Amino acid sequence: MTYTELPGARVPIRMWADPSEVEDSAMRQLHNVTTLPWVRGLAVMPDVHYGKGATVGSVIAMEGAVCPAAVGVDIGCGMSAVRTSLTEEDLPDDLSRLRSRIEETIPVGWGMHDDPVNPARLHGFPTSGWDDFWARFDGVADAVSFRRERAGRQMGSLGSGNHFIEVCTDGEGAVWLMLHSGSRNIGKELADFHIGVARKLPHNQDLIDRDLAVFVTGTPEMDAYRNDLFWAQEYARNNRAVMMALLQGVVRAEFANARPRFGDVISCHHNYVSEERYDEMDLLVTRKGAIRAGSGDYGIIPGSMGTGSYIVKGLGSTASFQSASHGAGRRMSRTAAKKRFTTEDLAEQTQGVECRKDAGVIDEIPAAYKSIEQVIDRQRDLVEVVAHLRQVVCVKG
Repeated sequence: MTYTELPGARVPIRMWADPSEVEDSAMRQLHNVTTLPWVRGLAVMPDVHYGKGATVGSVIAMEGAVCPAAVGVDIGCGMSAVRTSLTEEDLPDDLSRLRSRIEETIPVGWGMHDDPVNPARLHGFPTSGWDDFWARFDGVADAVSFRRERAGRQMGSLGSGNHFIEVCTDGEGAVWLMLHSGSRNIGKELADFHIGVARKLPHNQDLIDRDLAVFVTGTPEMDAYRNDLFWAQEYARNNRAVMMALLQGVVRAEFANARPRFGDVISCHHNYVSEERYDEMDLLVTRKGAIRAGSGDYGIIPGSMGTGSYIVKGLGSTASFQSASHGAGRRMSRTAAKKRFTTEDLAEQTQGVECRKDAGVIDEIPAAYKSIEQVIDRQRDLVEVVAHLRQVVCVKG
């Protein structure tokens, strides 16, 4: 599919979704974003849906400004995946023990490690820059300075909501490890703090939506936000790296006889800001529920907990600001899903997957999400599929 350009906006809105299938509230948000004078373009992914301030599944290119609410509160949220040397034949019929070992090793939900994970004890983990990363915590907002210990103990933990850890197989029978998480509580608190600062700035008082409050280049508020934003994005990437190392450790122990090996880890943010250049303009590109899909860039587009995921390679489309979707995207709210579905529905829709099937994760039921196959099909000009994964174990917070 090629994009549709929506009429009536100040700057181009290029949409890879079917406009007739996008809810009115999301359409209003898209048009609201284009009223900001700093916006130079907006790309809309096929998994687009209503969000806080800006839609989830949107790519906003701004010159000289950035909107913290458009980044979202889970700064740096994203995916990591790695192919292993294991095959389907190596997996036991009963995967409950593997799931339990993962849950015992990696804290989920509100959980955290009793003590911070020492990366030097993780097999093959690159520790260069680790001390410098934590030293830079002293330079982030004073409002979160008391969270240093908590941030250290949450490093290498999953969180809740739509975050997950999975064991998957591909079409060739190879076993993959995959996970989805972000910057945990420290990222949320930094985001909340800066969103609050932005809302009070004089130039944001007459906006069509106060959630679109921006920081402007050359101001101390922008400098402070960029510092904290990029630190939180690094925290998120480190968080996923630590979890992946812990997950590989579980797999090494559980399949010791098979001596598993691991390929290069694919890692990509999908809630973040990047400095990029298009049409001879230096832009701040905000991807909220979107991945970078530059030519040759590997990415991960997950479906729901019962429908599988895709490893993709970017095609470098400048029309989308070299972006692609971040997942299937919700088709109904969490509240609506909880009202509509039962644990019996959940068990039926996740048949064959070793996972939670209780009331606490009904809002993550596959039927609450859009079709991942349709989402992939709508962006064939943005990415090519490298592998189609089917989960056999899914750990939720």
